[in-house]
Parts: sequence; C-alpha cells; structure tokens
Amino acid sequence: MVIETKQTFCRFCHAFCGIEVDIEDGRAIKVRGDAKNPMYQGFTCIKGRQLPEQHYNPDRLLHSQKRTETGSYHDIDHQQAIDEVAEKLQRIISEHGPRAVASFSGTYGFSFPSSGQFLGAFMAGIGSNMTYSGGTIDQPAKPIARAYHGNWGAGPQMFDDADVWMLIGANPTVSMWGGIPQYNPAKRIHQAKQRGLQLVVIDPRRTEAAENADIFLQVKPGEDPTLLAGILRVILTEGLVDGDFVAANVQGLEELREAVEPFDLDYVEERAGVAAALVERAARVFANGKRGSVTSGTGPDFSPHANVTEYLINAINTVCGRWMREGERVPNPPVLRKPKDYLAQAFQENTDWESLEKLRIRDLPITAIGPPTSALAEEILTPGEGQIRALICLGSNPMAAWPDQLRTYEAMQELELLVTLDIKMSATAKLAHYVIAPKLSLEREDTTLPNEALSGVFGFAQGYPAPYAQYGPKLIDPPVGSDVIEEWEFFWGLANRMRIPMRTGWGDVDIDNKPTTSELLESMCEGSRIPLDEVKKYPHGHIFEDEEIRVLPKRPGSPRLDVGHVEMMDEIGVIREEPFFEDGRYREGDDFSHRLVSRRLLESYNSSGRDIPRLMRKYANKGNPAYMNPMDMAELGLVTGDIVEIQSARAVIYGVAESADDVRSGVISMAHAWGDAPTEDARVRELGANTGRLSDTQHDYDPITGIPVMSAIPVNVRKTVEPASAGRD
Repeated sequence: MVIETKQTFCRFCHAFCGIEVDIEDGRAIKVRGDAKNPMYQGFTCIKGRQLPEQHYNPDRLLHSQKRTETGSYHDIDHQQAIDEVAEKLQRIISEHGPRAVASFSGTYGFSFPSSGQFLGAFMAGIGSNMTYSGGTIDQPAKPIARAYHGNWGAGPQMFDDADVWMLIGANPTVSMWGGIPQYNPAKRIHQAKQRGLQLVVIDPRRTEAAENADIFLQVKPGEDPTLLAGILRVILTEGLVDGDFVAANVQGLEELREAVEPFDLDYVEERAGVAAALVERAARVFANGKRGSVTSGTGPDFSPHANVTEYLINAINTVCGRWMREGERVPNPPVLRKPKDYLAQAFQENTDWESLEKLRIRDLPITAIGPPTSALAEEILTPGEGQIRALICLGSNPMAAWPDQLRTYEAMQELELLVTLDIKMSATAKLAHYVIAPKLSLEREDTTLPNEALSGVFGFAQGYPAPYAQYGPKLIDPPVGSDVIEEWEFFWGLANRMRIPMRTGWGDVDIDNKPTTSELLESMCEGSRIPLDEVKKYPHGHIFEDEEIRVLPKRPGSPRLDVGHVEMMDEIGVIREEPFFEDGRYREGDDFSHRLVSRRLLESYNSSGRDIPRLMRKYANKGNPAYMNPMDMAELGLVTGDIVEIQSARAVIYGVAESADDVRSGVISMAHAWGDAPTEDARVRELGANTGRLSDTQHDYDPITGIPVMSAIPVNVRKTVEPASAGRD
C-alpha cells in the first residue's frame, strides 16, 4: 500500500499543534509533529500523536443513540434524532417558554468554532439566553477582574521578548496554558532561559514549570491573594513602579497601597508559608525586569477569593507598566479575524452587577461571559416559572466537569430532555435521552481561528504570539457504514425543523438551504486581514508578517486602568481579617487537615483521553492518583497504591494514594474532570475520582461568578478499603 502524508493541525486540545498524518488506504495510521510548521516546529504532545487511536477507538460512537424506557440505548439515524429532538423542544417551549431550554458548551465547543456559533444562533433564535459554558467554571475570575481593572487596548507585553515572567498556579509545559505560549512551551522556556529570562513560579507543588524557575514560592493552597498582596506591598514600598506609565494611565494607586499595607512580610510568611526573603526577592526580580508579565492558570480561579487573585495580578502588571506602548510594533495582529486598531489606552467595562439580569438562584448575575454554570443544576431542580427542563450539551461532559457532582447527577436525571453531542458514552451521555455522534477532527476541515480570539480574553499573553494561521483540510472519511455529522449540522437541522431564525457573528443563515462546511469557513473569515484563500496556500501553516502594525496613541479623554477599585479593596480587607492555617488547621473551627488542589495530567484533557490505552498506561490501576507528600503518607500509614477516602464538608470520594515529593505537606493534588457517576465508585482504579463532587455550589461560592471552591478544598483523608458500590454524601 502507498502511504500518503498530509498536513493539518491537531484539535485534541486548544493548542492546535501543526501535525503530519500518514494515511494508508484512506485510514490514518500515524501522527507526528510537522517540522516545517513555523509556529510549532515539529512539536506535538502525546495526546495528539494518538489521534488514530481516538478515531478508531472501539468505544467511539459511529451512530447517534436514543435512550429507551428501560434505560438502554439503540442506534438512531441522525435525521430521525433531529426530528424527534425538534418536536420535544417545540413542545417544551410551547408549554414553558424559551427559558426552559438551556445549553452548555464545553471544551470542544471551542475547538470547532462553527459548532459554537450555530449553538449560539439557535439559542438566540428560540429566545433563550440560558447559554452556559465552561468559561464560567474554570476561569471566570479573569474577565471579572479585568472588568474591575479595565482593559488595555494595545494588549500585554509578550513572552518572546520578556526578560522576566511570573506564573501563578500555572504549569504550561503540561497544560499548554497559563501565559507562556502553548506552542511548544517547554522549548520556549528553555530558549528564554538561554537569553537570560528570570522565571518566578508560585504553586503549592513543584511543577514541571517550577523545575525551570529561578525563584519558586511553594505557597499554601488558597493563599495566592495573600502572597500577591505581599509582593505588591514590596513593589509599592520600595518605589519599584513604572512612574511614567502610572502617572499617565492609572488610578487608585493610593487605595491599593493602603489595602496591601497590612500584608507585611512577616504576616505573609506566617500565613502563606513562604519565607519573607523569598517574597521580597520575587517582588524585586519581577519589578526590576524591563519586560514581562504575571500570568495564571486554572488553579487560582478554582480557589477562594479568585477575583481578588486575578485583580492583584492585573495590578502588579499595571504598576510595573507591563503593557504595549504607543509606537511599538504589534507582534500578533489577527490573520483570520478582521483588522483592528491597537490603542495605547484603557477601556472600561461594566461592573454594575445589580443592573444585569439575574438567575433565579442566589441572584447571580448574567455577566458578559454568560450565566454561571455553578447554578445550572439548581435551575434544573428548582420548580417554578423559568425552570430549565431541556439541556443541550455541546463538546462537554457536565458529570465530570461541573462542580457539586451529586447535585449535577440529580439534575441530569430530572431533565425532561437531555441531549449531548459526544464521541462516546461519557458519564453524561449515559444519562442522556439522545446522544448525537459527531465527526472527529481528521474527518472535517477547519481553521486555527479560535486561538486568535484568545488574546486578551482569558488573561495576559494568550493567543498566538505571532500573526500565524493554518487551514486544516479534511484528510479522511468517517468509517464505512457510520452515520456521523458535524455539530453545526445538528443545530441547523433543529432550526430547519422548528423554523427558527439563525443569525451568527457573520450574518444570517439560510435555514432552508443547508450550507457546506467550506461555505461556513468562508463566511466566518469574510473580511479577515489575510484572506482564507491565501492561508490555504500554506499547508504547513504560515506566519504573515508582511504588514507592520504599530500601537496607536490613546484618544483624548480616555479612561484609566483602576488598581484601587473599591469592591476589590474591600475584599482584600476581608482576606486580611480572616483566620488562617495554624496549629494544624486552616481556619478557626475548621476540622479538616488537608487541602485538595487541582492539577492537569499531560495524558488527558479534562475528561478526554481516558479511553485511549496508550495514554493511560502509567495510570493503570490508579485512576487519577491522589498525589501526597511522602511525610503525610507515612503519618497516615499509607503506601502508594492504597485506597484513601477523601471527605469534604459536602461529600466523599475515593482515590488511589501516590507518593509525590513535589507536593507540599498538607496538600492532596488530583486531576479534575475524572470519575463517573456516584454509582461507579467501585471502579475508582479504572475510572478515577471526581474532585468536583467535593464542592458545594450552595456554600463558599463567589457572589458574582457563583463558582464554589474547586481547588484548595478543605478535606480529611484516611486509609480505607476498596469501595464496594455507590458514593455517599
């Protein structure tokens, strides 16, 4: 047989690595990094190299599924499934109004932008704004803090020419996220270190990124805002601010100075568990750098006082002037997006939460990032006008991803209609009434457009660091005899049956004449800085640096970045008055001995990848291990491989103990989005445990985002026997 090699980009995760695919007799047989790709230069992770296993996995759904009255599933033609779902949705809307229908878009709603656009257009067409997303779970504090602080029109300073960088709870070499470009981050860190970059890492465990740090601050879980306030106090006290930038563009400096004044080095050392001299050194190293940034990952946004943590990150960057200035060359203008002006000025955002529409649950506001997913289970379970009765899940697995799994499990079973679009019978799919089987990445065409949209949305220095883009053509057909579709086709089909108007970001969609994917891509990229046809000329991807774009001056009367917003300053005061860890406990009246923190594993992407044997070899019989400090394990009489019971105030999960000397004493480190339904706890060694079950959406939640504590969760841990059956609360 002749082997043909083609180029595209991986969509296993958000990094979109450039890859080459060997194809034999119409079947993908091998994936490797594309050495000719100018952005990735041959890099791809272990997950992407298993794309053939993902496509030909025996558990992959090749036909949509319908649930019977007995709870079993059978194949259903996708057109018939659309007919039946449309009829059921129409009945629910007629009886209860459009608000009774909700949607949740997760990880893979991002990877395939036409899918998310069509879901949004469908929901707007029926008149429901109950459009929930994973962005309100993992990192909602980033846009909320940015709203309080203001947005800088020219964007942040970038990693490629930085001489200092600070990571807060981020491990880009594993997560491909957190500020350092996720395009071969290990190589980028190595190259940056060679040119003299100084790296500061703050984390409760010595991560892979921390191994490269010049300064590592192993903070206690949940104490990021304390540590950052201490760092800011040093910067302000020693006058290490960018005076010219602050004078021209910043307000609230004195309010910030007053708020962080009580966070002296002795207090920070006692509370955060980091030596005062190390805190002082980190502050000086960062502030004395010429270019760089402070960036964060998911963990800090899962933790208590996440909005303040992200706000203080903004404040450090601002008082040190870590923003692009007038006249500087913009390093990463858009390619497949429309051109824009980059202004060296602040832009204000709305923080009048009281003026926004509220959910029925705890008066949580619907902000610019959408309604808070943490309230969605209760919106389903709470009777009355506006109760959600139907849920459509796109590229997501709520049973694994949402906080408070026990409440989620109850809610999923309460729905009149649950529809998921999933490649397998995930924990959520096994509760759904319909499961729509989609095409996978090598069976469809797409572009790298989504990553261009990241810049400035979820924090500093996300998005491509250069004007790069790639078109990925369809490489293979779906397996013979299969009945799979692209997700956008499902939503177009619903709109066609229900006569629902659809308007996307690029215009109206004809609901009588179905478009092709190629036509959609052309529409999405219409008016782009670089035409899509030009991007298609470069099968290995391309960096379009032909045009030089400069930062423009600010407009007269422009607002200022705010580092002293009253609500944030008040919360900093609350933090200072809180009791904290001492005498073996974290809080007064706290009966919990440990804190459970979230982490990511290189071999899985949230709940994806756990069905691929080659990815799970090192986790055989371990699930998602409960990593613990060896001294803690010895004190508890544990050895690697023991089953432990981990109990929060809300619930119990089981884990497989694993010794890890990179984890701080008093900490348990576990990957989130693992596990299955509570009835499957006996399979903990196979399926892992769901850390979201330990969270309680009705307690210890943020009043704006609604997110409960999902990292730095207070827990007790003890050795136990193998679980026999269902989990317990």
